[in-house]
Amino acid sequence: MKLFLGVDGGQSGTRAAIGDETGRVVGMGEAGPSNHAAGAEGQEKLECAVRGSVEQAAARAGWNAAAIDFEAACFGMSGGPEGKEAVLARAVRAARMVVTTDAAVALAGATASGQGIVVIAGTGSMALGRNEAGRMARAGGWGYVFGDEGGAFDIVRQAVRAALRMEEGWGPETAVHRALLEATGAASANQALHRFYAPDWERRRVAALAPLMDRAAGEGDAVALYIVNQAAQELAQLAAAVRGQLWQPGDAVEIAYSGGVFESRMLLERFRLLVEMEAGNRVRAPLRPPHLGALREAYRAAGLRVEVVVTDAGG
Repeated sequence: MKLFLGVDGGQSGTRAAIGDETGRVVGMGEAGPSNHAAGAEGQEKLECAVRGSVEQAAARAGWNAAAIDFEAACFGMSGGPEGKEAVLARAVRAARMVVTTDAAVALAGATASGQGIVVIAGTGSMALGRNEAGRMARAGGWGYVFGDEGGAFDIVRQAVRAALRMEEGWGPETAVHRALLEATGAASANQALHRFYAPDWERRRVAALAPLMDRAAGEGDAVALYIVNQAAQELAQLAAAVRGQLWQPGDAVEIAYSGGVFESRMLLERFRLLVEMEAGNRVRAPLRPPHLGALREAYRAAGLRVEVVVTDAGG
């Protein structure tokens, strides 16, 4: 049996899907984040995350991962493929190997044709599009220092700023302050800020506090509501930037969303409203998650045009 592999390696975790030659998913697995690549230790973590997700997927399919030679494998990696190809080749054996971005596999899975735009908002954020001519464009994805507007880390960053301003007397009262102190066990916003700089508060742990802002906004806190709405607006701007590069005004464009930030119903509805204000835009949930988009790209790399089908046996 010929087997194919798709892997989505993100900042929050790594997911793998193994499919047979008919497109049926026979096993899926998960492991830790894949945003490591620099230095020997980072490469070891990357290899461990990919290998762990593939081993779990293979076990669910009744296979030993070490014994599999994949016909084709596609890896969508956070931060892009640079410096990761050799590490991935050690983790997996495949006759054809495609290493691309996590955004590319998210787009491949999000729409029926693989065309349109996907806006990704997990720990970070970016948008990627592909038009009918196959031309691609992106916006955002600059990383947590210079960008990632609307992503979960940025939402928490804005909340910390609001809490600090309140504490120092130059910002309005907000429930965000109390929520952050309770979540971190800190005595003050300033203390929470310094905890976030410590190694045990890595970015994804900080980003995991983003739902606190959604909860506070839902309870009517004006500052939290502003932060959530601002995140939705910035994500909508990413979609608009990509659309402007690839399509003409009025063209029909399918725009999908991906990532944990969109689990906020309030943010999602605001995002939908803003995006669909432009004629031709239609916002929809992704058809498939990114790791199944990666599997779809693995089939394409092998010249196969099959539909990816998930059954209960696939995990």
